[in-house]
This record gives sequence, structure tokens and C-alpha cells, in this order.
Amino acid sequence: MSDHVDGPRQIGDPPADITDLFAFTSPENPTRTVLALDVFPSAGESAVFSNVIDYAIAVRRVTVAGVGNAAKFQPASEEIRFTFRFDVLKHETGKVIQYGICKLPDGRALSLTVNDEKGASTAEGDVRVFAGLRSDPFYLAWIAATLEKVPNLLQHDNVLCMVVEFDTRRMLDPAKGSLFGAIAETIPTEPPSHIGHPPARIDWIGRAEQTNVRLNNPGLFGVDDIRDLWNQQTPFAISEELKPLFLQRLKLSLTDWDMRDGKADWTPETLAANANVFLDDFLLFDVSKPITDQSHLEIEKSTIRGRPYETGGGRTIDANSIDILLTWLINKDREFLLGGATGATKPGMKVFPYFAVPNTEVQAITNSIELAASPDKVWSLIGQFDLSWHPGVAKVNLTGSGIGQLRRIQTIDGREVIERLEECDDSRRVYRYSLVAGAPATHYAGTIEVRPNGKGCVASWSVQFLANERPNSAVKDQVTGLEKAGLGSLKARFGVAQ
Repeated sequence: MSDHVDGPRQIGDPPADITDLFAFTSPENPTRTVLALDVFPSAGESAVFSNVIDYAIAVRRVTVAGVGNAAKFQPASEEIRFTFRFDVLKHETGKVIQYGICKLPDGRALSLTVNDEKGASTAEGDVRVFAGLRSDPFYLAWIAATLEKVPNLLQHDNVLCMVVEFDTRRMLDPAKGSLFGAIAETIPTEPPSHIGHPPARIDWIGRAEQTNVRLNNPGLFGVDDIRDLWNQQTPFAISEELKPLFLQRLKLSLTDWDMRDGKADWTPETLAANANVFLDDFLLFDVSKPITDQSHLEIEKSTIRGRPYETGGGRTIDANSIDILLTWLINKDREFLLGGATGATKPGMKVFPYFAVPNTEVQAITNSIELAASPDKVWSLIGQFDLSWHPGVAKVNLTGSGIGQLRRIQTIDGREVIERLEECDDSRRVYRYSLVAGAPATHYAGTIEVRPNGKGCVASWSVQFLANERPNSAVKDQVTGLEKAGLGSLKARFGVAQ
């Protein structure tokens, strides 16, 4: 998710929030090129594409217009555009299905069914498309503000993915020039109003991490967040009036990144060249050269260094794009910086649709504490479905009794959670409950249990879940905090077993 949650409009409309853009040679067939667009960060199993958004990938032929400190890539005016549009959900044979179309550059429209693994192909076989829920291929293993290495912050996350695979020669005609720039954008499809301007695009992306790392460097303090302003720019044609603002921010940001290791690797001239290249934001790829997991940004870097590029650049599914970028920004490739993970939750596939199947494995968190009191004494408190003993709970309202009873919890931080009692066995000192509403998860179920342990007991709390519209790591932290705070509060009441 290199472009996720990068402005208020995106946060308010997750299906329109772009996370990543990819361009690579098909592993199945080297004569075909793959473009892919991911949206909806931390998509849950019920996530769907919006029916009022145009999802587009646009490609333009590019020429190298300058090298070294004058490095520049000039896009042509002609555009090769693929546009996805989706219908509202339909109920068919007991299933909920979403259909869509992909409008091709030559005007043909290819109908597709969301989550159909086979995808859809043109009658001529020159284009194949897919749309559906897949495992997020991006991995982030740094705390960007401090450069602390951590495990993958996006482990077990999913995204909604759109894939276009096509015959390279027929669609791009590389004989006229093999270097291209790609962008992706999400634009409202509502008809323009008679009052005011048509709604601006919601989001767009060229290279990975333009907004969240370069324009909104977390190491810069006291600066305005200009990401939403950037997202409303026209790709390939940034406003001349606003270019100085964006360029100044890029230079300020790149200067900060350069000094993160305490050493200046960039001269003022080369840093300015780097900023100018990133200002013209599109994902560069050359279909005549090899695109590998390591070739991301190689075209830009070689051109800034004043030498011919040797690879096809682009961005593959398994490219370590964040570490490649940080190494370039911080030490100009002097020493590769590897974060706390070496791969995404699942690697990409070598066959269509190339992105790995979604993560549907239910996660489980269990915590326990040994207490000095008898099992019955502890159970008399925490064995009640009323959770008012928990320090994070402000108020609990119970509805009904026995199995099926509901508890409406008001937390001290203002949230409301509703849970249902599914099973209770006082003789075994255990009860099980499920989530009705109030947490960013599905398949959510918890178990509280008290077991004898010598002269005392062990109180345990287990929760299983599948994250929904929040990163799995965030839901995991929330559940862990819930369990530990609750069990930890029992120490003062009952004492800890020695």
C-alpha cells in the first residue's frame, strides 16, 4: 500500500483509494505486458468496487529529454487508456456477484465478473483482464519517522486488484519507441453539475510513495499536508502555477531523507535533479529490456547519473519498492537498506492473474494470567457476560438473557461495541461470544475461561478475527491491548500466583 490513505477524500472513500500501480512483463509470455492497479487498503472479504468511480490506467510513450543534472523524461500527448467500471451488486443463485467492464484503448469493451480467477479475454485473445480481491503484494517494514526496522506492517492484508495483460506489440507498438510512463487514477463518474466545476479526481499514482514518503515525509515537522492538493492534479500535466510548491516540498523532503544516516550523499545539484525527475510522476518501463524484481527505478537512477539505463525499470509484484526507494534517497545506493521483512505475506504468482489469492486465514490472539485466588472466586467476576469489570469499559447495557444475550459496550474512548453470547458453561468456567458490530473485523469470536492452577487459577482470554478495512496489524494490536488490559486489571483484585 504505497499510496494508501494519502488525503481526506481517500480516507472517506476506500474503494477509490489507490494503493499501488505495477508494470511488468508477463511471466507466462514475454511477448505480453501486464499493468495492474490496486485500491481499497486493508480490504475485507466483503469489499467491492465502487459503481460511481472510473478506475483508469493510462500509458504514454516517453523520451529521455535530458541526462545528469538535467535529467528529464518527456511524455507524448497521445494516451493509451484502460478504464474499469463496475455495476452495483447482483443476487444470483444464492450468491452476491459484481460485474464490470474494461474499456480498451481502441474502444472495445471487455465484460468481466469480479473474483473470476480465469478473468476475461477478447475474442482475438490480445487482451485479458481480471478484477477482484487479492493478497496485498506491498510490504512495509519500517517506521518511516524513525527508520526503525519492524516486521511487515501489512502482513495478512488484502486489496482490490485490477489486472490488464495484453499483446505488447499490438497495443504499444514499441517500434515507435519502447519507453513508456504509466499512471493510474480514480475519477467520479457522476455527471457534471450545472453549478460549479465537475468533481475532481479522487486519487492518482505514478511511482510508489510519491505522496506518503516524498511529499509528506514524516521527518518534516510544521509543514502543511499537500497530498490532497497533489492528488487533484492532472497526471502528465501538473499545474504550472503549483509546480514551484511541489518542487520546493520535494527538495525539502529529499534533503531530510539524505541526512537520515548523518551523511550527505547528494550534492545540491544532484538533489535538485532527483526532485525534478520525481516531480514528473509516472511509472517508467521499457518493454524492450528486462523488467525484474530489482529493476524498479533503475531508469531514473541511471539517467540522473548520466548513463544509459540497462533494464526495463517498471515494478513487478515482488519488487521491494520501499527499500529500493529509501536506499536511493538516504545514501544514493551506497549501501542497501533492508527493512524488517524480506517479502510480502504471499509472493506473486507466475500465472494469470499473477497476484496471490486473498488472505482468508482467521487470526487468533490469546493471553492469560496466573492468579492467587480460587477459580470460583475469579469466575464470579469475569464469568458474567457483563464486562463492566474491564478498565476500558465505561458502561454496559445487557439485552435479553442466556444464549443470544447482547451486550452493548460503551468504551472510555467513546466507541460502541455490540457482542452476543454464544455459549456459557459455568461448570467449566468458560463462555464464548461473537461480534455484532463496532470493530473492524469479521469472523470475530472471543472466549473467556478460568482453569484451576495449584492453589490458584489461570484466567485466559482468546479472540479470533479476520481484519476488515483496517490493517491486520492494527486489529491485532487492538485485540492484544483489550486482552492484556482486562487480564492485567485482575492482579490488583486477586493477586498474582507466586
